[in-house]
Amino acid sequence: MKGKVVIITGASSGIGRALAIEYAKRGASLTITARRIDLLIELKTLLPNNEILAIQTDVTIEKECKNLIESTISQYGRIDVLINNAGLSMRALFDDIELSAFKHVIDVNFYGTVFCTKYALPHLISSKGSLVGIISVAGHVGLPARSAYSASKFAIRGFLDTIRLENLFTGLHVLVAAPGFTASEVRKSALKADGTPQGETPRAEEKMMSAEKCAFLIANSIEKRQRSLVLTFLEGKLSVFLSKYFPVLLDHLTYQLMADEPDSPLSKKRSSQKPIIL
Repeated sequence: MKGKVVIITGASSGIGRALAIEYAKRGASLTITARRIDLLIELKTLLPNNEILAIQTDVTIEKECKNLIESTISQYGRIDVLINNAGLSMRALFDDIELSAFKHVIDVNFYGTVFCTKYALPHLISSKGSLVGIISVAGHVGLPARSAYSASKFAIRGFLDTIRLENLFTGLHVLVAAPGFTASEVRKSALKADGTPQGETPRAEEKMMSAEKCAFLIANSIEKRQRSLVLTFLEGKLSVFLSKYFPVLLDHLTYQLMADEPDSPLSKKRSSQKPIIL
């Protein structure tokens, strides 16, 4: 990656931070961006002596996404990889969630990807580079109590698949990467029904794939110019397989998995229903 320029959104924590570290090891010049500039500056001091540009960006604001791309071009003169990683989750039944919170999840996940892609696309086409969207298995399988999150991730997949087709003969590479459950802050910052962060993760983070391994596999997939990546076996590859061939079975398994979380929003629904026997 020596001489290549990589932009990573949502680089202050989790998969984004791990991707920044991975690409720094591979010799790339980086633009790292997030809302929390203090964490970006801290990350910058930990990375090897690559060229690193840290820009505070709220991806829900179009002009800030435009500034992100223009600043990168001003600094480096090119863009080779754009990784749309910035994301926000939620945990509430659609019956209960405030629509303002629902919209905010869509704005961060989907429109953040759209805005950054819009301004980076001409440069990526020029370099025959890689456009990447980090979705989730929730972009292949609807997750109960994650309606806005799943909707945004499905939307990103459809958007990027379309961009790939529109650029079938330009040399642009498009990757849609779907990690399974990965250890990160995403569940701590996930919004509750009223739009406030839940603050604690309902899952055992230590049992999940590490963000570092996830970043390594995504970077390899970009290097190989793959079009799709689904990570982890049970929550990832098996879920996608079951969604195609055994969708009813997957519905029941997914419901049970999410309902078994501590303080699951699904618990009140399940308590009024007969147990599901598979």
